[in-house]
Amino acid sequence: MSLTDDAVPFDVDLLTDLTETSGVPGYEDRVRDLVVEELESSVDEVRTDAMGNVVGTLEGDSDYSVAVAAHMDEIGFMVRHVRGKEGEYGFVELDPLGGWDARVLKAQRVTIHTDDGDLPGVIGSPPPHTLDEKEREKTPDVEDTYVDVGLSYEDANERISPGDLVTMDQSTELVGETVTGKALDDRICLFAMLEAARRLETPDVTIHFCATVQEEVGLRGANALGVDVDPDLAIALDVTVANDVPGFDDGEHVTELGAGTAIKLKDSSVITNPKVHRRLQSVADEEEIESQLEILPAGGTDTAGFQNTAGAKPVGAISIPTRYLHTVTETAHVEDVASTIDLLEAFLASEDGEHDYSL
Repeated sequence: MSLTDDAVPFDVDLLTDLTETSGVPGYEDRVRDLVVEELESSVDEVRTDAMGNVVGTLEGDSDYSVAVAAHMDEIGFMVRHVRGKEGEYGFVELDPLGGWDARVLKAQRVTIHTDDGDLPGVIGSPPPHTLDEKEREKTPDVEDTYVDVGLSYEDANERISPGDLVTMDQSTELVGETVTGKALDDRICLFAMLEAARRLETPDVTIHFCATVQEEVGLRGANALGVDVDPDLAIALDVTVANDVPGFDDGEHVTELGAGTAIKLKDSSVITNPKVHRRLQSVADEEEIESQLEILPAGGTDTAGFQNTAGAKPVGAISIPTRYLHTVTETAHVEDVASTIDLLEAFLASEDGEHDYSL
């Protein structure tokens, strides 16, 4: 199955554009341009704010409003320093933007985004047979990571500056029944939100489709929008853990690929409103949409950013089960993506503002 295969039940070209485009926390502009362009044909009004959040509003027949949120940023790096001496090669030292496991960074390709254009680079890894036993067993730190750009120190120092941004270089591909690549967290949910916005035409309630910034460094965009948008109900979309691979017991899976979209009950940042997640389950059952429940022991999402920022709000969350999170091979099942789009569309289409979510 290729990315152009007609058997894939969604717009793979848009998903590929979203996932392969760069956009680290605070610098989501390239992704934001894609989102604005896509939303302009689906909603009544599109605006951005001082942080870079995008809000596309689809006006309903009542004043009741629902915010749907998915974040645009991906984990990446900022250039901290160009190391070297005259007559030697230059190497780029990094400061992380978001949560990285340094073990997955070795021998990866990256792109450095400079004022004069993008530069390719590689994260170096010495041959294992040149290391002693202590060096081989050492757990690496992100601060020890460096980028080799294949330039002399003089050229590297001239072309690269502290504050330049660095993202992983990876293509998005179909592998069997799954899609894999970088930045599925959270571009695949951003994609699901945009697809649902395409399908909805005349909702009973006003819907704000919110593409948020800086989620990976503390839910900062969602916290701001909780005040600015001040919805009556908020539904966040994000990926969630799927440890359904060798090495994990069944109880550690959290979710499983191919078992449907995941309806969140809790994570370490939020306990969703019981009436909201029960209605999500009810809609899934009525529409015969494959779903599973998510209880995530660790990790937070934009759901928490809306729950109490501007007073108490009912919140729910829909998640896409994803393997290998925060790596360049994040992997999701195409049918789970389709189920997520279907559930979000069905839930929003059935929301009339009359449901009592107070506890």
